[in-house]
Amino acid sequence: MNQIEERKSVDLFCDGACSGNPGPGGWGALLRFRDAEKELSGGEAHTTNNRMELMACIAGLEALKSPCQVRVTTDSQYLAKAFKDGWLEKWQKNGWRTSSKEPVKNRELWERLIALAKAHEVSWHWIRGHAGHPENERCDRLAVEARERMARGA
Repeated sequence: MNQIEERKSVDLFCDGACSGNPGPGGWGALLRFRDAEKELSGGEAHTTNNRMELMACIAGLEALKSPCQVRVTTDSQYLAKAFKDGWLEKWQKNGWRTSSKEPVKNRELWERLIALAKAHEVSWHWIRGHAGHPENERCDRLAVEARERMARGA
């Protein structure tokens, strides 16, 4: 049996929320392995929605204790397309510059996420947000609650 076949298969659902963009933000993640689930959330007092989308995924992957097969489901095209459409490879090849020669935003989070993703076998799945997807709605609630805590200064 090879290493990939031995890996646990885990679902990671993630979402971010921000008020003001930039402003107070929160993220929420849900990990599922068989019948076990773990909710994660956090936030920052002054951030952007894209940063919170990335942090939700980072936190979910960081919570895994061993290499896994991970199915990431997100409503963030920014996150999904960076991996699925080769944006990350292009940015790195161009010295972390976009096609318009601007520095890539959130580079430190992208680098952190790339390192985490390499430890796992990750597949990326985009879904439309606020469309009744139960796990996405749950992650959105976690993100909004964390954003509200940040806005209150908690």
